[in-house]
Amino acid sequence: MAKPKKRYVCQSCGSVTAQWAGQCADCGEWNTLVEDAGAVVTPFQAKHNLQGGGRMILLSGLDADVPLPARMATGISELDRALGGGFVEASATLIGGDPGIGKSTLLLQAAAKMALAGKRVAYVSGEEAADQVRLRARRLGLGNAPVQLASATSVRDILTTLGGATPPDLLIIDSIQTMHSDLIEGAPGTVSQVRASSQELIRFAKERGTALVLVGHVTKDGSLAGPRVLEHMVDTVLAFEGERSHQYRILRAVKNRFGGTDEIGVFAMQTEGLTEVGNPSSLFLTSRDESVSGTVVFPALEGTRPVLVEIQALVVRLASGATPRRAVVGWDSGRLAMILAVLEARCGLSFATSEVYLNIAGGYRVQDPAADMAVAAALISALSERPVATDMVAFGEIALSGEVRPVAHGALRLKEAGKLGFTRALVPSAQPKEGSVSLTGFRNLAGFVDHMLGR
Repeated sequence: MAKPKKRYVCQSCGSVTAQWAGQCADCGEWNTLVEDAGAVVTPFQAKHNLQGGGRMILLSGLDADVPLPARMATGISELDRALGGGFVEASATLIGGDPGIGKSTLLLQAAAKMALAGKRVAYVSGEEAADQVRLRARRLGLGNAPVQLASATSVRDILTTLGGATPPDLLIIDSIQTMHSDLIEGAPGTVSQVRASSQELIRFAKERGTALVLVGHVTKDGSLAGPRVLEHMVDTVLAFEGERSHQYRILRAVKNRFGGTDEIGVFAMQTEGLTEVGNPSSLFLTSRDESVSGTVVFPALEGTRPVLVEIQALVVRLASGATPRRAVVGWDSGRLAMILAVLEARCGLSFATSEVYLNIAGGYRVQDPAADMAVAAALISALSERPVATDMVAFGEIALSGEVRPVAHGALRLKEAGKLGFTRALVPSAQPKEGSVSLTGFRNLAGFVDHMLGR
C-alpha cells in the first residue's frame, strides 16, 4: 500500500506546502497552515501516461449557432439588474457580505417569489433549522410560498436527496462554509472542504440544469472567506455591501460570465424585509432649504445607473505649529491628498495649517474619478465659506497638471440631475450640453478656483 503524502494547506490563501511552518510563505499569515490529507500516489499512477485510456470528447466550432442561455426572473427587479436579467440555468452564483447585511433575507424573498411563480425551489440551510427559516418567512409575509426547506450540512445527503427526484430550478445553499464532504478529511469551513463541497455542488448544477446559489462568509477585511479558487469556479460573484447604521444596501456584481459587472441593485432594509429602491438618489441627498458652505452634489455613476450623492467638506483652521488632520469617509484618502496638493501647487490655496474632513452623505462609497471636481468644489467652498448653490452639481476628473479632464457618460449624469430639479452644472469644457441643465465649463483648475471665489 502506498502511503498518502502529507501536505499543509494555508487557510488564508490556499497555498500548499510539504512541511509545516509557523508563517505562510505566500501570504505572510501566522498559524494558518493545517495538515490536509493528500491523494494516494502509487508507482503505477506516477508512471501512467494520460494520453490513452480516456473517452473521446465532442469538439464544436466557435462559430456554431447556439441559443442564448435561458434566464429565470426572480421577481425582484434590483436583483435581476445586478444579475444581468435573472438567474441562468445550470449556473453557479456566489453571494457574500458582512454578517447581518441581509443575504439570507434577500435570497429567501427571491426564492419565495420564484416558487410562487411556479418554479421548483429548494433552500438548504446549514446555519439555521428549517423551523427558523419558516418563522423568518412568515415574518416577511412569505409563509405561503411553496419553497422546499431543509437543514443539512452533508453534501452527500443533499445530492442524494435532490438527485433521486426532479431537480429543482433553483438551489440555495446557506452557507458553503457549513457544508461537509466525506470524500476528504477536514472540518467544515476549511479550504479543502469548501473547495470539495463547492465542486460537487457545481457539478450537480451543471449536469442537472439547476441554478445554484452559494452564500459565502467574509473575512475581517471584507474579502470572501475560503480559497480564492472558489471565485473562479462559480459563474457570478455578488457582493452585498452597506453600513449597519444606514438602511440602504447595495448589491454589486464583481464577476458575471453572463452579463456586465458594472450594474448594481439598491435595497433598503425595512421591517418587512429588503425593499427595492427605484430612486437611489433620494437616499443620499440631504434636504436643506438654504445653502451651506462645503456641500456639493455629485452625480455618480454605478454601471448604467446615475446616483446623486452629497459631498461634504469641513476645513478647520488651527493654531500655528499644530499638526493638521485629514479624515475621509466614503472616498479614497490618497485621492484627497492628491486634490489638496494640486490646489496648493497649481492654484495657490493652502490647507497646510487647516484640518480637512471629507464625508460622503448617507454612508455611500464613491470610487468614480469624476468626483474630483465635486470634492475640489466642496474644499474651496469650505475654505472660503462661500456656499455652492443648491441647484448646482459638479463633476470632472482633475489631472496632476491642473487640467480638468472630461469623464464618461456625462450626458447621462446631466440627464439625471435635470430630472431631480438641478439647473446648473460645473463640468469640463469638453462636455456637450444635454437637456435643460446650464453648463459652465473649465479647462483647468485655476479657472475653476477663480469662478468659485468670484474673481
